[in-house]
Amino acid sequence: MEQSLINQLVNGESQWTYRQDLNTEEKLWSNFRDKLERNNKDVLNDVHLTEQEFRQIQNQLNFANFYDASKWLAGENGIAKVQVQREDAALGTIRLKVINRADIAGGMSSYEVINQFQSSAKNSNDRDRRFDVTLLINGLPMIHIELKNRAHPYMDAFRQIKNYLVQGKFTGIFSALQMFVISNGSDTRYIATAMDNKINEQFLTTWVDQNNDPVTEYLTFAQEVLSIPQAHKMVTQYTVLDSKKKSLILLRPYQIHAIEAIKEASKAQQSGYIWHTTGSGKTLTSYKVARNLLHIPSLDKTIFIVDRIDLNNQTTSSFSSYSEHDVIAIDKTDNVDDLIAKLLSNSRTVVVTTIQKLNHVMKRLEGQEETKKYKALIQLRIAFVVDECHRAISPQKKSEIERFFYRSLWYGFTGTPIFAENARAALGNLPRTTEQLYGKVLHEYTVKEAIHDNAVLGFQIEYQRTITEEALDEYIREQYPELNPYDMSDIEKEKRIPRSKYEDERHMLKVIDSIVNKSRKKLGFPNGVGKTYTAILTVSSIAQAQKYYDLFKRVKAEETNITIGEKTKKVLPDFPKIAITYSISENEEASIQNQQRMAECIQDYNEMFGLNYTLENMKTYNNNVNERLARKQDQYLARSEQLDIVIVVDRLLTGFDAPCLSTLFIDRPPMAAHDLIQAFSRTNRLFDKAKQYGQIVILQTPKTFEEEVRNAIVLFSNGGENEILAPTWEEAQQDFLEAIKSLKEIAVTPEAVTELSIVQKKQFAKAYQVLDRTFASIQVYSDFEFSNLGVLYPITMEEIEEFHGNYVNVLEELRPDASDETEVIDIDIEYELESIKTEEINYEYILMLIQSFVPTQNDHLLVEAPEPKRSAEIDTYIEDLSRNNVKLGTLMKNLWRSIEQSPNMYRGQQVTHLLEDMVQENMDSIIQNFADKWCVSQDRLTFMVFNFNPSKERQNGETELKQTSNYEAYKQKTENPLSRLSYWKEVRKAYLQMMIEDILPLQKK
Repeated sequence: MEQSLINQLVNGESQWTYRQDLNTEEKLWSNFRDKLERNNKDVLNDVHLTEQEFRQIQNQLNFANFYDASKWLAGENGIAKVQVQREDAALGTIRLKVINRADIAGGMSSYEVINQFQSSAKNSNDRDRRFDVTLLINGLPMIHIELKNRAHPYMDAFRQIKNYLVQGKFTGIFSALQMFVISNGSDTRYIATAMDNKINEQFLTTWVDQNNDPVTEYLTFAQEVLSIPQAHKMVTQYTVLDSKKKSLILLRPYQIHAIEAIKEASKAQQSGYIWHTTGSGKTLTSYKVARNLLHIPSLDKTIFIVDRIDLNNQTTSSFSSYSEHDVIAIDKTDNVDDLIAKLLSNSRTVVVTTIQKLNHVMKRLEGQEETKKYKALIQLRIAFVVDECHRAISPQKKSEIERFFYRSLWYGFTGTPIFAENARAALGNLPRTTEQLYGKVLHEYTVKEAIHDNAVLGFQIEYQRTITEEALDEYIREQYPELNPYDMSDIEKEKRIPRSKYEDERHMLKVIDSIVNKSRKKLGFPNGVGKTYTAILTVSSIAQAQKYYDLFKRVKAEETNITIGEKTKKVLPDFPKIAITYSISENEEASIQNQQRMAECIQDYNEMFGLNYTLENMKTYNNNVNERLARKQDQYLARSEQLDIVIVVDRLLTGFDAPCLSTLFIDRPPMAAHDLIQAFSRTNRLFDKAKQYGQIVILQTPKTFEEEVRNAIVLFSNGGENEILAPTWEEAQQDFLEAIKSLKEIAVTPEAVTELSIVQKKQFAKAYQVLDRTFASIQVYSDFEFSNLGVLYPITMEEIEEFHGNYVNVLEELRPDASDETEVIDIDIEYELESIKTEEINYEYILMLIQSFVPTQNDHLLVEAPEPKRSAEIDTYIEDLSRNNVKLGTLMKNLWRSIEQSPNMYRGQQVTHLLEDMVQENMDSIIQNFADKWCVSQDRLTFMVFNFNPSKERQNGETELKQTSNYEAYKQKTENPLSRLSYWKEVRKAYLQMMIEDILPLQKK
């Protein structure tokens, strides 16, 4: 496979050169040095770099993380450089060009392929490794490719990369990597580089062609993505740095195709629109489009028009985060004069503004047609990029602006286009559809395609009744004696339900009961404290939102007949932490009351999080609510800083991006089709492995809603309903029953598992994985009751737990020995169980919290010690961990104390690596003491320790350890030595005791 890939890369028109000789770090640095000197002859002035000077360069290119490498690669005006203080003081300080983003397939750029790079072991827990294939640009590794044969799942290649990251393999010259590619030949994916604690398999991306057809075969992928110029563009032009998240983003293929489509349209002076489903990263795509349009000399300005004022903040914030290390500046306009000045300036910047401000520009210049300023403005060649292109601007306003800026091009972005089927009402000769308004669709990527490509999640929709069918029939008979309920459809019946029924406290309490007691799985409670998901409750009016807010407070205060169950309190004793947000004006009579109520809610919020917002800085309050609900920043990882649910009317239902938001509770009449899809799409962002669907819970008129949802999904997915929606409750229940049946056909009882043959045990492991998946899925539905296990479902919870124990043992038995990498097991050995979760404090979560207190390499401010409240929270979590694992808890506590007292000492370091080093040192010490005491080979003992299998009687490497043991040396140094006959028996016993009491607790995370 390696050779076929290399042949594909170097043959034909490709500019890749195969360098079989570059297989060690020393050789790679030497090769890089040659290229650096060749590309900078003018600056070096024929004076070669000395060893000391080159060490300066190596130090600069040994990045603490891939994000720092990406920032450096962004360079100055697109050119990445290194600085050298010359040994000969007379030569001064020089700056050398390393990579020019614009030199694609020419200029100073060179492209090389290496394979079988030798990475040496760094400690006793490590091994010598050989990397598969790496692509170099100007001598620096930019893309690393990990291959497995077709008998292995492609995820094995991803897990291999994760292992390399944990082991610190991608350091030194490899710390410059920007992109990982994994493949088993048949299935190929790519992902941006990230450290081991941040790389997320949910963001593995399949390449698709311009027609959205998947490209998965590895040689075809190489031809489309890894050829020159495409590979160079992938790591320089199609990357975005997110300064808020401190991460590198690699664009997905549909984003790249959209950018290229707009580039081609602009060359032909054509406008048009992009149909990319909500949740697929339109803001990011539009940023790159706005940025790339400025590269076209025939355009003077790019204006990015955004929706409402509150979204202006979010979009501008995203743009600022993306542009911080880019060659393009983003200007946010503060007032009309400011906007006019920016439009007339010579600077090539993207201007972010709203339609209201553009409208004020035109009004300001009315009657000034003969002025120089007016003539200069209307002559501008402007490209307008419009996010959410139907809400940001009306057809009337667009027409007016086009007449004013008569040389403009328009590019609209929408996830919910307007077609003939849902066209606007006729108004004179104004456009009624998206195509009439902007021009033809330039690129299309629907929700059906996005779900198929794992770019977004599907939706799991639950239609709940708080009014039973019997009660509704009885109501109709009483109120409409002329009607017969049995002759009416469900939708006709629901039309007769008065609004007052859904504004009644009894209905609202049923809704709250569903949220606090029946939505734990939806809200990620099995993930543990700090890792649950957030939700939005949307209602029909501000008055209803206020009533819900008050009722939630009363439920928490135990003033109603609804109580928050122990299962909820056990995970989050303070659940739910609620906030409310809505728009208020100053003049309306009702608004005065709304302001007073909002002031009370803000005060509650202040008390909950130690803040001091007022109505005067309502905008800042709203921004804080948004950020706290989205949890994108490290400070919101701590439970004490988290919000669970926000109650809204319409705010946050469009444009709000929060990957950790899993559930939308809807207690209002159905919205229009495009508003429904927009609202649903707040929930279906990719986040973690446990979040498998966007959860939608409909809480009134279920049959009416079901009809509206079906119509909306058909309209905006080109008819892909089955691919978009999760199984219904009935389907999920049937899947679970079939999984139970399949499992029990292999092993009737848990006790029967031990009697199975190896072939049958493989069948059992596969069947249990299916049972686990279906059991995890069914628990998300509110209709599921654990009490029905053993009644409606022919399996009890005790049996599931016993089968689980057997499954773990079987997996250990089937797991290949570490020494045999050729054995192929045809089940997913690395499958992570979903339905049964331990309730131990999550090790990774604690490390994430600690990491948030470690200053980054580029944060030059001195960091003070953490505030007592957040510090105490970590102390509590470490204590909880220590109750189950004293040894690991003690190490973590020591590390935390050191970081807490002196955070600046750990600047730029990864907490996971620091703890791994401490664990390794501890284990090395334990192993050395054991080897010294019993006079056995330390190397052989180390091998046994790292290949320990608790289900095996005789351990791998035991014979070799016995052969190298030295009884005479033991006898000579021990005060009361055992007899030769008892010696080995005691060594084995002591080894097992060491593993169980000392080693395994350190390895258990």
